[in-house]
Amino acid sequence: QVQLVESGGGLVQAGGSLRLSCAASGRAFSSVTMGWFRQAPGKEREFVAAISRSGRSFGYVPSVKGRFTISRDNAKNLVYLQMTSLKPEDTAVYFCAADTDAYYGGSDASNYDYWGQGTQVTVSS
Repeated sequence: QVQLVESGGGLVQAGGSLRLSCAASGRAFSSVTMGWFRQAPGKEREFVAAISRSGRSFGYVPSVKGRFTISRDNAKNLVYLQMTSLKPEDTAVYFCAADTDAYYGGSDASNYDYWGQGTQVTVSS
């Protein structure tokens, strides 16, 4: 079992920045690969970024590449999503997710076994 709790969401103006955090518990964090997904109103859940167990491998959806950075601190059981140059289309509920089987979970949501409750990010124009 892995418990995930996101934090750091909020309201920000376009062009601004936010850093999301996801705290994990219940299993050795270094054995879990992590991802961030988001869901906007009326849309399907979308992959945002993923990071491998070691933090050495990562990937992004093209729309956030160069603006968002995923990282993890295995000593603190935390994964982060640093978001810069935010746009109104980034508005969504952001979820962190854990994959307990693979070294790198990738973009397929079905690979992830555990999910947090989500944190709202709203970008105003």
